[in-house]
Amino acid sequence: MTQDQIKARILQLAEEHNALLMAHNYQRDEIQEIAHITGDSLALSIEAARTDKQIIVFCGVHFMAESAALLSPEKIVLLPRHDAGCPMADMVTPEGLRELKKQHPKATVVTYVNSSAAVKAESDICCTSSNAVNVVRSLDCDEVLLVPDRNLGRYIASQVDKTCHIWEGFCPTHERLKVAQIEKARADHPDAIFMAHPECAPEILALADHICSTSGMYEYAAASSATTFIVGTEMGILYRLRTQNPGKTFILPSEGLICPNMKLTSLEDLLKCLETLSPRVTVDPLTAEKARLTLDRMLAVPRD
Repeated sequence: MTQDQIKARILQLAEEHNALLMAHNYQRDEIQEIAHITGDSLALSIEAARTDKQIIVFCGVHFMAESAALLSPEKIVLLPRHDAGCPMADMVTPEGLRELKKQHPKATVVTYVNSSAAVKAESDICCTSSNAVNVVRSLDCDEVLLVPDRNLGRYIASQVDKTCHIWEGFCPTHERLKVAQIEKARADHPDAIFMAHPECAPEILALADHICSTSGMYEYAAASSATTFIVGTEMGILYRLRTQNPGKTFILPSEGLICPNMKLTSLEDLLKCLETLSPRVTVDPLTAEKARLTLDRMLAVPRD
């Protein structure tokens, strides 16, 4: 089958199964092209909960499909590549978090959605890269544990008046971005705006004109009068940025901004998933009950 034939067959099977195709912003271009909805992990999970379709096909990584399963326990959630994991999410375990909680018994645990359901179940509230600062500010406490991303944690700490204890996890993809690469991109494009994801290291964020989530980058690029942008996040975001802003230029400052896990899912994987309705992602009921509460608490925090 040609690529176009595979795409057509995928869409046909999705219609036959009444399935919703969801793709994260970092997925391959051809996956984003045929997805019914694209977005960041939490936005997709919320859309999964809202849809009347009973089958959710989540093109992303494992923790994202778990979040969709938490918010949509009555639906079937499929992950085309069950081996698509997240190194940062793997850097924290429930056991490790329990030990840290013992060291800081008065602290409220704020966990990034880029984490397993089991870790969420050991937490008090979740956050995303777009609402993290707002979530922490909303808490009636003086001390927080920020898990698992040290870079997001340090960014939050710089924005809030609370004692912050930070787990030393990180995103290997964002961690590869170096100051020299930003300086070169700026020298080559002196009029460019540098947008950086808060998963980048502090020295990178210090150079940014705008710090935001992937969804924030879409909004900022569309609203800005600037025509050239240096993009400090995974390369998959370029597909929508360029599609939605045909008159603007988007520059990736490093060839290392590629997440191999996000690029695992192929059209062939998606086709097989719809043919077999597998692999399915589930969460055991006790873990799900505790983990869902952290997401519900986050969703209850008023937006700016």
